[in-house]
Amino acid sequence: DLLRACPHHGFSELHQLDTFYNALNVNDQDSLNSVAGGNFLDKMSVDCLKIIESKSKVRQTRAKAVVAKVSSNSSTPAVSADVAELKDMVRALLLDKKNQYSA
Repeated sequence: DLLRACPHHGFSELHQLDTFYNALNVNDQDSLNSVAGGNFLDKMSVDCLKIIESKSKVRQTRAKAVVAKVSSNSSTPAVSADVAELKDMVRALLLDKKNQYSA
């Protein structure tokens, strides 16, 4: 479907597959060769197209966003109390440091 959706400008299917394959990076070529059980370009055009279509479906599935539900074990008031306590501690440390420099 992907290959048919693009204009081919009269090039043969084999030429299109060769151009596509040779434009891939080495990792993607190795991936196609692995699925093909050898050299990808030694396969029949129909088989190559099936492999590409299959790989594209896997890639599209992986690209879908995963939405996870986030839960919280602590309530907002408890967190607010902790933040207030931390602010007081920082304030006390700053005052202590200021008093050390003044002395």
